Amino acid sequence: MAATLELLRRWHAGDAQALGELVAGEAAWITEHVQRRLGPVLRQRADTQDIVQQTMVDVLRSGPRFVVGDREHLRALLVRMVENVLRHQARHGQQQRRDVRREQPLQPAAATGESVLQLGVAGDGPGPATAAAAGEQRDWVRLALELLDADDRDVIVWREFDGLPFVDIAQRLGLGEAHARVRFQRALPKLAAKLQLLQRGQLDQALAP
Repeated sequence: MAATLELLRRWHAGDAQALGELVAGEAAWITEHVQRRLGPVLRQRADTQDIVQQTMVDVLRSGPRFVVGDREHLRALLVRMVENVLRHQARHGQQQRRDVRREQPLQPAAATGESVLQLGVAGDGPGPATAAAAGEQRDWVRLALELLDADDRDVIVWREFDGLPFVDIAQRLGLGEAHARVRFQRALPKLAAKLQLLQRGQLDQALAP
């Protein structure tokens, strides 16, 4: 785990090679577990391991930056994030990007002003109303989104981040507009609960279905 944490720290500092080493070191384990859980979805694709590796790179580049003190937690987070991407792509196609910020070149966290979330550690509650605090809260929300079921995640992202009207969201989900509104309203408390668990340092509970 010490080597993994060092790779995470190097990645946050902008070392692209560390990101590649991190993915290479965890890809086989992640692939095995994703295959077991998403067999029918992945069997529709070509090379499973290549797909999982590329997806890991994508989510680590476009998602919030974090560190964890436990390799099991790191793997659980990566499995959940990779599964969400693959489920989204299987249902909605490759053309619809599923990240909540457009992919950015890897840069040091200090240079971008981004926070690095300390997972599994209780926070001190809301911080001052500064741009840095607002950015950190946004990263917490983005990570909490990754822990939702794919459908709940999608409906929140489409509405809150992409600004889609419910009629368009309903079409994507194959539902009536009223049902799409209900799904959105039900997803919001789930997001709030995940966010609260993460910020309390209750990572095991946040990772639970």
